Amino acid sequence: MPLTFATTGQPNTVKKICGKDETRRFLESLGFTVGGQVVVVTQIGGNLIVNVRDSRIALSTAMASRIMI
Repeated sequence: MPLTFATTGQPNTVKKICGKDETRRFLESLGFTVGGQVVVVTQIGGNLIVNVRDSRIALSTAMASRIMI
């Protein structure tokens, strides 16, 4: 299921990153790697703030929907 459906505060494991090669590389550069942990901190207006690798990152709904958990 996409990251947009994740429960706030629950740790999730990244299973797959979808999209074009450049999109996948961009998300991997932010720390979203297959097998990595990601926690949704909050959802504001459909956009997500997540913790990944001890960093807080804001993602649009479109980008978050490419990350499968």
